[in-house]
Amino acid sequence: MKRRAFLKTLGLPALSGLGISTLYSDTNLSQAASNDYKALVCIFLNGGNDGHNSLIPTDAAYNDYSKSRPDLALPKESLISLSGASAGHSFAVHPGLAPLASLYDQKRLGWIVNAGPLIAPATGAQVIDRAVAIPPYLMSHSDQTAMQQGWGGDFDQSGWAGRALELLPAAYLNKLNAVTMSSDRTLVLGKNASVSFMSPGGARYWGRADLASPQTYWAQALNNMAKLQFSNQYESEYARTLDLSVSESTLLTQVFLKASEPKANFASDDLATRLRALASVLPAFKNMGYKRQVFLVSWGSFDTHYGQRGNDARTQDAQLAVVGKAVAAFDQAIVAAGMSSEVTTFSLSDFGRTLRPASGAGSDHAWGNHWFVLGGAVAGGQVFGQFPSLVLGGVEDGDPGRGGRHVPTTSTEQVGASLMQWMGLPAAQLSTVFPNLNNFSQKTLPLFKT
Repeated sequence: MKRRAFLKTLGLPALSGLGISTLYSDTNLSQAASNDYKALVCIFLNGGNDGHNSLIPTDAAYNDYSKSRPDLALPKESLISLSGASAGHSFAVHPGLAPLASLYDQKRLGWIVNAGPLIAPATGAQVIDRAVAIPPYLMSHSDQTAMQQGWGGDFDQSGWAGRALELLPAAYLNKLNAVTMSSDRTLVLGKNASVSFMSPGGARYWGRADLASPQTYWAQALNNMAKLQFSNQYESEYARTLDLSVSESTLLTQVFLKASEPKANFASDDLATRLRALASVLPAFKNMGYKRQVFLVSWGSFDTHYGQRGNDARTQDAQLAVVGKAVAAFDQAIVAAGMSSEVTTFSLSDFGRTLRPASGAGSDHAWGNHWFVLGGAVAGGQVFGQFPSLVLGGVEDGDPGRGGRHVPTTSTEQVGASLMQWMGLPAAQLSTVFPNLNNFSQKTLPLFKT
């Protein structure tokens, strides 16, 4: 049978040019449970989530907030209060994030405020006067998505988690260290290592080939095709990539077969479906002897230039309600699996949004933003970093037009260094992974319990 016709018979998807390659697998993985497992789960909110309406001060600063964004400010009585005071303020969260408020009160969740990519510490005035170096391509979705995840420009496509994973002690490395659940991959892409793709349903069926039954005709035919040798360079590379894809899909099939239904109430939306699948396989990875893994889950459409408030599915209000429920269910499943202190979940987004509303009752692209970090190892119940002034033209405002584009007071690299140090990255390697970190006197944040 002709090679092309054979692949068509199997119903195989074309091997994409996304650069998401796969790793070899060993089907005889150890079944011994790991007593040293850690996973990072990044929930990337696509489009630039508005942090100003995610975490809101409830003290006197609320008056500045409501005055600065009259079309967008959440009514104070609608907010879900957080216990205590931190970073000089009392706080509340968007009502859609109500499920996360209880996790904050339980000291499982903390907030990182006014964070974003920086080359060196900077003030709003320094940015306006061009007196300090700043990252390129600010306000660009694609560039800032990549930069938040560690992209160093065209000369280095890798991300900070991918680079860090490559520098972990050898005992921590396994066959599925860096995993993405979408086409986004920068965060988990290393300089040399590959990125693995995991769909919520696994990759058991390749057309008629059932990878759970490797002895069957179509599975054997697929594996035989993947092992073919060709003198033509293009055909040889295609076969090599096919072999890697089949091997990884076989490994993931084994993982999903070992997975069990997570003990949590997940909804049926796309984010919940992905997190439910991830919650089901994390215990399996641990029991198979895995040590360190980073997962990238990208979701949402938070580019809310207009109509940011309301019940429509594309509004921030509706999308944050999805995030709140899905993240809380994921954490509930992790706790029920006995992995509370072994999994840390955190959020990122392209950038923050302007404090001043846009003309269409939305908000425009900005810079600094607020993110959450969650897990049993997290020193939760507090706000990390310096909360910005919510007065237009305040000290952090780097916009000559006084639009409230806050210059970050915490660097993405400081956040990433804190997370990867928890994963086991030696302190001596921090500057290798995070090239601008030496410009900051404080290298990491106290995100974790001591």
